[in-house]
Amino acid sequence: MKDLSIIIVNYNVCFFLEQVLLSIRKSSKNLQVEVLIVDNNSADSSVAMVKKKFSECILIENKENVGFSKANNQAIRVAKGKYILLLNPDTVLEEDTLEKCFNFMNAHPEAGGLGAMMLDGSGNFLPESKRGFPTPWVAFYKVFGLAKLFSGSQKFGHYHLGYLDKNKTHEIEVLSGAFMFLRTEALKKTGLLDEDYFMYGEDIDLSYRIIKAGYKNYYFPETRIIHYKGESTKRSSINYVFIFYKAMIIFANKHFSNTNAQVFSFLIHIAIYIRASISLLNRTIKKLTLPIIDVLIMYIGMYFLNNFYEINFKTYNHFPPEFLRYIVPVYISIWIITNYYSGGYDKKTKSSKIIRGVVVGTIMISALSNFFDFYRFSRVLIIADGLWACVALLLIRLVVHFTKYKNFEVGETSISKIAILGSYLEANRAKSLISNNANNNEIIGFISRFDHDTSEDNYLGHSSRISEIIRIYGIDELIFCSKDFKVKEIISLMMSIKDMNIGYKILPDDSDYIIGSNSKNSNGELYTLNIDLNILQRSAKRNKRVLDFLLSGLLLLLSPLLMWFTVNPLIYIRNLIKVFTGSLSFVGFSKTVSVQVPKIKNGILNPVSHFDINTIDLTTLNRLNMLYAKNYTVYKDLFLILKSFRFLGVG
Repeated sequence: MKDLSIIIVNYNVCFFLEQVLLSIRKSSKNLQVEVLIVDNNSADSSVAMVKKKFSECILIENKENVGFSKANNQAIRVAKGKYILLLNPDTVLEEDTLEKCFNFMNAHPEAGGLGAMMLDGSGNFLPESKRGFPTPWVAFYKVFGLAKLFSGSQKFGHYHLGYLDKNKTHEIEVLSGAFMFLRTEALKKTGLLDEDYFMYGEDIDLSYRIIKAGYKNYYFPETRIIHYKGESTKRSSINYVFIFYKAMIIFANKHFSNTNAQVFSFLIHIAIYIRASISLLNRTIKKLTLPIIDVLIMYIGMYFLNNFYEINFKTYNHFPPEFLRYIVPVYISIWIITNYYSGGYDKKTKSSKIIRGVVVGTIMISALSNFFDFYRFSRVLIIADGLWACVALLLIRLVVHFTKYKNFEVGETSISKIAILGSYLEANRAKSLISNNANNNEIIGFISRFDHDTSEDNYLGHSSRISEIIRIYGIDELIFCSKDFKVKEIISLMMSIKDMNIGYKILPDDSDYIIGSNSKNSNGELYTLNIDLNILQRSAKRNKRVLDFLLSGLLLLLSPLLMWFTVNPLIYIRNLIKVFTGSLSFVGFSKTVSVQVPKIKNGILNPVSHFDINTIDLTTLNRLNMLYAKNYTVYKDLFLILKSFRFLGVG
């Protein structure tokens, strides 16, 4: 029998999986450990990576995504460990985590399950490290915010047991599914995970059954793990709200009385509507605030321009009341729309995009006025209004950007100042990765724990002076080289400076990526690194969809002529209809994709459609996919469509 069986369910998080497996290797040196990985039909190269780099692991390959509970149960049934650890792939263990948990469970035979202290990617304590059962009253306090408002109260703060000292070991009710260190004998009594739960809720259910079987669950803060979170579902999304609360209803129906289950279900549905409404309202406000300000400022300016024009050019009553009431709002609407499609409302907008949007809008207004004699007014005033629109939009963005970044860059994100913690060699490796791929970063230097590095170039100081270094150089982000810093040291440093609003990433041993997450509600970020992929820009997504819509419509109109130049005319028509309706794009990635390539719509064509794919190796395919993503423009799509037009009729 093994000391410990570690079970990891993976779904499309190859790089995170590799990082946790590396941390397991370091943490299991004094134990007999087996690692079982259940892959839920990942579309990335997770399976290939495990086979190549972690051949000692037991790999179970599912042909479909069977969910968290069922996948874990597959591995539990073949596990041979005295203890079983259910572990998320988006975690990192300290070097002594496994041994400390193993020793604790040996010393406490009454313990059925154990949870560690969990920290997010910024070193902040995650309150779900210790939780209570979601009874109807506990759910009520959480839904209506009383749990958060009075987190230290035994009555109101029971959901996250906020009244228990997070730095002391406690008996708790609910373990987190991200790290559940379980006694195998206890599992034999409780049964396996309940497969009615697809994702979320299964940890609460199992924790409940462990206590019902006569065991205790413990929170154990003497070891810590990083839990990046959000890799399968963004925890702040509406989708997460529905999945999580649906799981809570399943739990209530299974373990509460009918009356309590009904009350609980009622509260949960209220919670869903509240959370969904708040989320929708927040998104709407965020999206509309800047355009509304633009409209107001432009209208006020045009009102005074109109009066100035009439007074100075003796055109009293030249403009009827309808001009300000109807025509000016139409002008403003056109400028807002053209500014949007030009990228003026993107986070990383530029002055040139705003000017381009206003110029295009002004030309459209001038052209349209030729078709409406009754509403045709002075083109001089149209140009003057256009100039004011341009000035107003630029001024507003200057003010907004200065408020946030204290500089005048009109929406361009400030450069992040990065310091690397590691030896001179590892720091240079990290630097080369970032320099090759990231456009908005400045490498200030490196921070070391080795004395012999003090004479090297760009040496900022010893890690013991990290707070001072951050203040002096204005560091925005730290990258830890795990080859030189233990995870325990990384976590301790993160916690010591967690109030300094610093971002963190980790460069694993002998890997070509840097990984991290700067908040518990954000997805873990991949840096392969911080690649500025054009195709991920909001303007690129928008322009790609506009191209798909307009071009597919045009080609459909011309299809009686053009369809005969394709491989299959009927499939050509079908494909164009799918592009027009948005279920397909003209260009996507090739079928064999790299794990680094982001998710976009499937395409009729791909970057290698005009080549014989049999002559291109996998590495080249992945490189071409990445180049397409990184350097994407609408013109690139047009080029590929013209080059491979006949293949638009391929299904």
